[in-house]
Amino acid sequence: MPTITPFLWFENNAQEAAKFYTSVFPDSKLITDSPFISEIELQGQKFSLLNGGAYDKFNDSISWVISTADQVETDYYWDRLLENGGKAKQCGWLTDKFGMTWQIVPKRLVELMTDPDPVKAGRVRKAMMQMAKIDIAGLEEAYNN
Repeated sequence: MPTITPFLWFENNAQEAAKFYTSVFPDSKLITDSPFISEIELQGQKFSLLNGGAYDKFNDSISWVISTADQVETDYYWDRLLENGGKAKQCGWLTDKFGMTWQIVPKRLVELMTDPDPVKAGRVRKAMMQMAKIDIAGLEEAYNN
């Protein structure tokens, strides 16, 4: 059966990115580490990282979603991926120091936003739109009030 491996083009810091990402995610490993290409596995998903030069930059049209179990896990990924130059965005989105876009999405956010009561779900969506990092307690408060 064929596999699909995301192939990420870096200007010249693929090795640094590979080491950073494998330090952030549990159950990860560095498979290949060379000056030209690095291969990593993050929680069972393989990625290839290429030092390809200054041709294209990452943008928000591609992002990686991390589904988190609770606020502790949300805070962990949010804080780690923002280290050393990342930029927070709206609604749980951020860009890390390499320009890669991530969405840190607590499972509870999805549960609340898909509630069959459109009024409650709407309040949750409105609260989320005011957040950078998702605050589960704030979402719960919006849902219940």
